Amino acid sequence: MADAIVDELVSRISDSVQRISEKYEIVLVEDGSSDQSWKKIKSNCYKDSRIKGVRLSRNFGQHCAITAGLKIATGNCVVVLDCDLQDDPIYIADLVKRHKEGFDVVYTRRKKRRFGLIKNLFTRLFYKIYNYLVSDVFAKGTDLVGGYSLISRKVVNAYLEVGDYRRQYLMIIKWLGFRHSFIEIEHAERHSGRSSYSVKKLIQHGIDGITSHSVKLLNLMTYFGFLLSSLSFIAGITLIISYLYTPFQAGWTSIFVLILFIGGIIISCVGVCGIYIGRIFEQAKGRPMYLIDETINVEH
Repeated sequence: MADAIVDELVSRISDSVQRISEKYEIVLVEDGSSDQSWKKIKSNCYKDSRIKGVRLSRNFGQHCAITAGLKIATGNCVVVLDCDLQDDPIYIADLVKRHKEGFDVVYTRRKKRRFGLIKNLFTRLFYKIYNYLVSDVFAKGTDLVGGYSLISRKVVNAYLEVGDYRRQYLMIIKWLGFRHSFIEIEHAERHSGRSSYSVKKLIQHGIDGITSHSVKLLNLMTYFGFLLSSLSFIAGITLIISYLYTPFQAGWTSIFVLILFIGGIIISCVGVCGIYIGRIFEQAKGRPMYLIDETINVEH
């Protein structure tokens, strides 16, 4: 959370929520930021007891921070919102309205992402691969569905029962399977600063999602292994028949390339298995998903 945005974030959320009810709370989670975010959060908390501050002991990641916020939140319904203001709090009223129609989960679907051309193309390609590997039930337009959403108390409680160490908020909410709906929103330009998600972090985010919620990648490795075995068997029969009719000199270059190819596939498959084993190791240790360093206006 960038310190330059905290005051504006609180102001916009308050303006939007006060049109619905005076009974509300704003939970701000500071996830190990290196700037003055916590100082800004404390200042807002001291001005209004309805604003609650949670400071984690270090950076545990966006989805653990969301979990910490949901653990603190006490409302009958909770709106999850990033701090960059690209998703405008003005839509909170629309989320609540759709919730009152009988939906436990209300997602937001952006009409258009406000990223550059290259990042937009990369995002679409990423989600095509991602949706295939995780069998995403909302595969159509998933790249436009963001974390900005409303969930009922029933969903919050169910979400907190899920003990996954490596977690992704949207994937778990979808897996829970409660009645859901969507609203369309405009995706705004970033208020200030730059996204903390580099290309490397986005790739890691995708790997975490795929390996934490699906074994399809393992299945594909198995299928690919059977395919290579079948092709090699057919190729072996073909070579034997060809040798009987037209003897030939073996090509060392082709053999060398084939060995490198097969070796690369084997190493990749072992690597994929290693990622899954690593996830099992992390889960088996039973460590907490996050640790809280300090809270303000939070009843213990």
